[in-house]
Amino acid sequence: IITLSDLECDYINARSCCSKLNKWVIPEVIGHAVVTVLMLISLHWFIFLLNLPIATWNIYRFIMVPSGNMGVFDPTEIHNRGQLKSHMKEAMIKLGFHLLCFFMYLYSMILALIND
Repeated sequence: IITLSDLECDYINARSCCSKLNKWVIPEVIGHAVVTVLMLISLHWFIFLLNLPIATWNIYRFIMVPSGNMGVFDPTEIHNRGQLKSHMKEAMIKLGFHLLCFFMYLYSMILALIND
């Protein structure tokens, strides 16, 4: 969010912004896919179903990068067609999702500690 905000205010150029953001795309996809699979294996259905759409969206977004682009975030297209605003909105939604998941996992951990 901060990097996209810096790009929006012209504190950083598009190439360095996109290179910073693109190096986190693959770890995000792998991490979220691993968490989703672990929730499926451990039979936590509600959390699995909560994580599945986000994991699917991350994988879809990674696979559908057009050839010739630098990555999910491309410096030549980030200012075109309102992509900067959509990337910013997506980052805010993911922040809210991860905040919600943090408190759900914290509650689950405390509940498991109390029950043992």
